[in-house]
Amino acid sequence: MSSPEPISATPSAEFTAEQKQYLEGFLAALARAPFVGLNAGGQLTADPAAVPGGTGNLAAPPPEDRASAEPTVFGTPLSELAKPERWKYDENPLDIWEKLVAHADADTFPDEADTFRFKFHGLFYVTPAQDSFMLRLRLPAGEIEAHQLAGLAEIAEWGGGYAHVTTRANLQIRELRPHDIVRVLVRLQELGLTSRGAGADNVRNITASPNSGFDPDELIDVRPFAKALHHYILNHRDLYGLPRKFNVAFDNGGSLATAADTNDIGFMAVRVRESSLSALNPQLSTPPQAGIYFRVQLGGITGHGDFARDAGVLLKPNEVVAAAAAMIRVFNEHGDRTNRKKARLKYLLEKCGREKFLEETQKKLAFPLVHLPLSACEPRRASLKHGWVGVYKQAQRGLNSIGVGVPVGRVSAKQMRQLAEIATHYGRGELRLTVWENVILPHVPDAFVRTVCRRLQWLGFATDAHSLTSGIITCTGNKGCRYSSTDTKGHALALAKALGGWKLAIEQPINVHFTGCPHSCAQHYCGDLGFLGAKLQDGAEGYHVVLGGGMGDEQGIAREVFRGVRADEVPALTKKILQTYETKKQPGETFVQWTRRHSVGQLQEMLS
Repeated sequence: MSSPEPISATPSAEFTAEQKQYLEGFLAALARAPFVGLNAGGQLTADPAAVPGGTGNLAAPPPEDRASAEPTVFGTPLSELAKPERWKYDENPLDIWEKLVAHADADTFPDEADTFRFKFHGLFYVTPAQDSFMLRLRLPAGEIEAHQLAGLAEIAEWGGGYAHVTTRANLQIRELRPHDIVRVLVRLQELGLTSRGAGADNVRNITASPNSGFDPDELIDVRPFAKALHHYILNHRDLYGLPRKFNVAFDNGGSLATAADTNDIGFMAVRVRESSLSALNPQLSTPPQAGIYFRVQLGGITGHGDFARDAGVLLKPNEVVAAAAAMIRVFNEHGDRTNRKKARLKYLLEKCGREKFLEETQKKLAFPLVHLPLSACEPRRASLKHGWVGVYKQAQRGLNSIGVGVPVGRVSAKQMRQLAEIATHYGRGELRLTVWENVILPHVPDAFVRTVCRRLQWLGFATDAHSLTSGIITCTGNKGCRYSSTDTKGHALALAKALGGWKLAIEQPINVHFTGCPHSCAQHYCGDLGFLGAKLQDGAEGYHVVLGGGMGDEQGIAREVFRGVRADEVPALTKKILQTYETKKQPGETFVQWTRRHSVGQLQEMLS
């Protein structure tokens, strides 16, 4: 049986000839790459028909042992599977459309197993935090058109009348009733959007540098690759139902980072110079040519206190999507399906080693992986902290991007419509979402910048990159998530209000991350100031406080300085921390540098 035809993708008219060439090369590589699954004997096969269900997710026992052998999922016996794995085995979550319709008709919520399966369609029953559904979208590269945002405002009004910008440059809409779930999914498709695979054990929203395509400092526009991977996943069933969730990010090497080092796979655009290669030529059998490539980082999971590490691999731009698909398939086949706490890529890499993982990846590719020392690549330029808020000149002459600070990432349906209207009238009908829970409005002509900023500020948004509130990032909190111990968004808003009333002259931008549980959806370990929600002994809501975390060129896990701080004491403590930093820092010293220069004991002594 021949390999399935690769998906066809027509690059946007705004992509350059070089970008189109990259995509054409990627599609050609996919055409040569075989479909890889497991046959009835547990062997690798290029025939999807040899895999029960055609998905590559289940291997039946050999014929001679069928009477006695226990069925397995990628070698794991059914009796050893984690509960969600058994739910996926019993019924493929992608094949439950009739159940969705039945629940909508009856206006009823699903049981535990189907609550999990519904997440494959982006629908989360979030009881007991809210007795309703939350809808999570998939917006590759965080890019959305104005008419789509206006359409989502309509959907939001079917629920609570608002949406949240997330830390995966995505949108979530809350408080939807069961009777609306089918018309929600249908309306999404009419808008050209999808929520398929947005939750549970799937590849989550593919992120990219939010100013790709108009950043004067970028090495390459990474949107084509994020979108190509997005559509490849949507059209290949074997890339669903992974051992756990999986995050992928593309970094353009420019002025804005996308927190790629917190992802399972981060593709980092780099430049390789001829002078760097000359020094390495004796060590390389087939040295690459100078130019723009991607390096691969593997195993980021900051909720578990770890960042992605450089894998030593150099990829041509037209190879990255095929390489990503191959790596995801290796994880799918070898990841732990018995212990959910050890089922992320980080733990597979610890178990088998990076070299073995790359060997298995190589078996699935039609081109050789090139290994090159990181020293042969130019270092990534320092990213612009808080560069996602404020006015910046674009690569296109006479045009500007305006970063819009969205308080705790929450936008009302009215604000969504107003943003769509502004983008249509003053830009090109396009908006970008960021992993910092904010919005970027690109392509605003010079003559309209002041007008647009005034309108945005009138709507309650910030346009000042130096605002202390523009770097506050939060998870959903216990108002919408059963795992959270605290009302993170409520407490963050209280802090923002307090910060707005203080006369603090902070020279350097500072990030403040609120997360309600150890899952660390808001990545508290990576913030200048991080607050991890906790229930105190008297039942009150409080936080453990960590200081000095960072990503990218500031990469590092924050250290815990205080435990059990009451939520209502957070604003005063934050004020003291910022005042102490301002009075004791050295000239030009950032907050991260200042905190890391002191021991935890010294920080406690200064701040107690």
